[in-house]
Amino acid sequence: MSQYLLTPGPLTTDLSVREAMLVDHGSWDDDFRRLSRSIRESILALIDNTDDTYECVLMQGSGTFVVEAMLGTLLPHDSHSLVLINGAYGKRIAQTLEYLGRSFGCIDKGDYLPPQPSEVLTYLNTHPQTTHVVMVHCETSSGILNPINEIAAVAASFGVRTLIDSMSAFGAIPVDLTRLHCDALVSSANKCIEGAPGFGFVIVKRSVLEASAGRSHSLSLDLHAQWKTMRDTGQWRFTPPTHVVAAFAQALLLHQQEGGVAARGQRYATNRATLVNGMQALGFQTLLSDQWLSPIIVTFFCPADQQFKFASFYDGMKTRGFIVYPGKLTEVESFRIGCIGAIDSSVMAQVVQACADTLADMGVTDASPPSSALQARQRLLDASA
Repeated sequence: MSQYLLTPGPLTTDLSVREAMLVDHGSWDDDFRRLSRSIRESILALIDNTDDTYECVLMQGSGTFVVEAMLGTLLPHDSHSLVLINGAYGKRIAQTLEYLGRSFGCIDKGDYLPPQPSEVLTYLNTHPQTTHVVMVHCETSSGILNPINEIAAVAASFGVRTLIDSMSAFGAIPVDLTRLHCDALVSSANKCIEGAPGFGFVIVKRSVLEASAGRSHSLSLDLHAQWKTMRDTGQWRFTPPTHVVAAFAQALLLHQQEGGVAARGQRYATNRATLVNGMQALGFQTLLSDQWLSPIIVTFFCPADQQFKFASFYDGMKTRGFIVYPGKLTEVESFRIGCIGAIDSSVMAQVVQACADTLADMGVTDASPPSSALQARQRLLDASA
């Protein structure tokens, strides 16, 4: 039986992507250097209206490594950032800034709502020392898609720069960096491009990158030094994940053949519709209202039925070939199902059937959430109104 990863990355990859990792590459070899250069160029080609003002820097490690590289390199030591939080990854940005010793404030919207441009406007009016806004594009702890264009426009009106964690959105959600007024955006190989985990990348204004020389807190996470080495020699400064890079090149080719960002995003949106409609028919409810649902991942409340135990549900889904994702919320019990990866709506229909069969095996007759979970959500919504 095939096993599908219904997570926001690592995710299910195409067979040809996995096969690309069967070839060994030398990190100093001319062919590998050309491969790295072509990847950087292909990533930039996915961004609308770059006008040759942006660079793409590849960086070893997980997505968090790359976010820290962006923050530690691009934020001046005397900067003050507004961090927008509505889930675990916004909180991780704030935690990173604490480690870096950079000044920051937060707008925390909880698990259910996006930050609003009006809230950012109010903060910037009352905190004139703010130099940067840092936010997550798609917050995968809930599945919410944040209004980055509107918020970046507010920031730009104050002369405030914007940095974006687009780990789980880039490649499926259109991004126009020129209109977005964004200094830098980060993503990862194992998200919507559908590669394997092992490196990420930063798309950053060349002028901003040039001004960051010598600022990084870290030898290995120095984004400027990484860029300079790649620009001058075509090589990575330290040993690259060669097999993962080769896999990513193949994933980029498949992305292009599918029709690029728009086509990839449409497939994911169709996956989400099939999933949500099917799960709601079983009695499940989504954490978010429909208007905030992203095409990346969907969070569902756990059923109130006493027979439901997530560990048993997870095991039942796994035996049927589907790996689901635990919840990452503090207020209520939940679980997540990803809509991204090398899957289509027919697979999502199978996911719904597997959920129905697993619930039946568990003796769960009602998948509706506990009233306390709905009340907790309503309290937070009322508090944010």
